[in-house]
Amino acid sequence: MKVNLKRSFEIKNYIIVYLQKTFSLGIIKVKNIKVYAYHGCLIEEGKIGSDYRIDLSVKANLKKSSKSDQLQDTVDYVHLNKIVKEEMAIRTKLLETVADKILDRILFEIPLVNEVKVKVSKLNPPIGGNVAMVSIIMDRKR
Repeated sequence: MKVNLKRSFEIKNYIIVYLQKTFSLGIIKVKNIKVYAYHGCLIEEGKIGSDYRIDLSVKANLKKSSKSDQLQDTVDYVHLNKIVKEEMAIRTKLLETVADKILDRILFEIPLVNEVKVKVSKLNPPIGGNVAMVSIIMDRKR
């Protein structure tokens, strides 16, 4: 059986162009959300609290919103910020736990999101040294 490479290449390119026109995936980033919270394993961390920084990145189909110019057709970053602040207000021992809750809520509450990545950083952690921050990064796909 003889394969027509030129034809195969044309079909592949057509499919790529079709998918790009149909699914206009975009990335929305919300960087440097600052909160004061009480996460940590130490009793003192629960009483004194600490400064935190959260960075979010979500992937979503932005084709409709890019044409309609309507907020209801996109991922509202005010909603993303609200989720982060609410979840950060609930004390956990581990940053991984709060990051997991943020990921779960975003995927549950915002159906347009296909993928989300969160970075939770504790600034000036109490670990016996001059450390600017410790961070965890987690991501999840639908």
